[in-house]
Amino acid sequence: MKNILITNDDGYEADGLKALIEALRPLGRLTIVAPATEKSSCGHSLTLTRPLKFISVGDDFYKLDDGTPSDCVYLALHSLFADSKVDLVVSGINRGANLGEDMTYSGTVAGAMEAALNGVSAIAISQYMSRREGGGYSYDYDLAAKTAREIVAKILEGGFPLPPRQLLNVNIPHIAADLCKGWKITRGGGRIYRNEAIRRTNPRGEEYFWLGAHPLDFVPTENGDYEAIRDGFVSITPVMCDLTANDSIAALNGWLNA
Repeated sequence: MKNILITNDDGYEADGLKALIEALRPLGRLTIVAPATEKSSCGHSLTLTRPLKFISVGDDFYKLDDGTPSDCVYLALHSLFADSKVDLVVSGINRGANLGEDMTYSGTVAGAMEAALNGVSAIAISQYMSRREGGGYSYDYDLAAKTAREIVAKILEGGFPLPPRQLLNVNIPHIAADLCKGWKITRGGGRIYRNEAIRRTNPRGEEYFWLGAHPLDFVPTENGDYEAIRDGFVSITPVMCDLTANDSIAALNGWLNA
């Protein structure tokens, strides 16, 4: 059987993680290593200033005490799988989309990126949420779980479709599975960020802030990931770890030599 390592950034008790586990259980031997608490928007961070500890919460299921998704993947690969091979890492299912430049903040994407940097094929999968009237969000994981199972099965049967040090970032629209228009290969879009620093004062008169949730606004992008999920498609974006702006190298050389 194939070895599949699962992580997330919403924490080991998250509903999306449970949905992913059930979806992938028939496809291979699952090992789950997830943060003990929610680590949303932690980015690609590793814990270097304190020790970390695996805590067993079930068969081949561990929470990492105060660890990040990158910690979870790094330590699993180099300790739990030190003498064996992981065939695929799947990070998710995240509660909320990870589109465009939000990927740089995402702990979900970072978990997959850590795998890619260690030579392991990886997928990040995230579920877009819809705003409810009166506030809050609504979502379910039926389409996301179905999509994860189909993509993972396709990879395990036919191989990973990308070269080393690249990963797949998958975003799921919030629609019923039978209304999904299919899968679309997309580009990451440009996110429009606004001031969502919400100022409050505590009973002692001290000022503090909540960083609010930005609305999903994007620069229009041809074949963009946001446009795909808006139109009812699953978005699949190839992501590379090399952040070099290759198209700017010639211009930068011209500037340097001017």
